[in-house]
Amino acid sequence: MSETTKRSTIYFDPQLHAALRLKSAHTHRSVSDIVNDAVRAALAEDQEDLAAFEDRVAEPTMSYEALLDDLKANGKI
Repeated sequence: MSETTKRSTIYFDPQLHAALRLKSAHTHRSVSDIVNDAVRAALAEDQEDLAAFEDRVAEPTMSYEALLDDLKANGKI
């Protein structure tokens, strides 16, 4: 299976760009590979977070105000 890549322009903070170029040289990987891996990792983390929210959707919720009231009633604050 052949995958084509898409070209995009990204504007980096100058210090981040310098760090990215140094990492690229140090690891012998392209800047594109490093950025693609970072984006994949961020998207995978988002997917895990969404799955965790979905797993907990049936759990009871408590408002912040109710939490404070409960803490005060139990002498915690």
